[in-house]
Amino acid sequence: MNATPASGSVEGPAVTRAEYCVLACAEAWRDAGEVLASPMGTVPSIGARLARLTFSPDLLLTDGAALLMGDVPAIGAEAEVVEGWLPYRQHLALVATGRRHVMMGASQIDRFGNQNISCIGEWSRPERQLLGVRGAPVNTANNPTSYWVPRHSPRTFVERVDMVCGVGHDRAASAGPAATRYHRIPEVISDLGVFDFATADRSMRLRSLHPGVTVEQVREATGFALAVTADPADVPLTREPTAAELRLIREVIDPRGLRDREVRA
Repeated sequence: MNATPASGSVEGPAVTRAEYCVLACAEAWRDAGEVLASPMGTVPSIGARLARLTFSPDLLLTDGAALLMGDVPAIGAEAEVVEGWLPYRQHLALVATGRRHVMMGASQIDRFGNQNISCIGEWSRPERQLLGVRGAPVNTANNPTSYWVPRHSPRTFVERVDMVCGVGHDRAASAGPAATRYHRIPEVISDLGVFDFATADRSMRLRSLHPGVTVEQVREATGFALAVTADPADVPLTREPTAAELRLIREVIDPRGLRDREVRA
């Protein structure tokens, strides 16, 4: 069997899969210091706010437009305290100087962390048009970039992305020091587990399973050979939220339960 969760289980309703995902996203910003968190998606946004209210009090949060929030409002609510103005030109300066940790989505991601949010199929004649490249290349070249995937499947975790938007470890290495100097992909978080690239060839590794998920399920949902510890039974579980963290998630940050719309039960 997989390792048991850490002690200190919370009382009340059982911890949901969405809440484990929130906690995993929050951990990506643990002890981040005074950097800008740029979460994309409901669960990462809850996670960033949880981190700010607990173990990363210096984390900077925005309203998604041009203001730095001085307080931590619930998801969907407006900030009552504004501590700064962040127009687009200053936002770009933050990106270029590495003072931001973005958590992006991924329509496709491969074993080395190359990410695609632009199109499915050949670029010249795509089967489906998506968001476009956006700022993904600059993000991955200049500041830490993690990824959030709410539905882990072989359609998303692919052998080869159809188009590279976010730059992975293999492509950064081939481009040389200019690309690798600030390149960092700390984590990939999905509804099945947490993944990193702490392997000799910088390929994706299963770091922890969300409770209720097996290694076999993750392998079946991944379109490439995933690095796993020699004994799958040794893969740890994503830690449980403390009672205080769970109260913040349920009562303060996301009282409307929007997290459960993004992550299936």
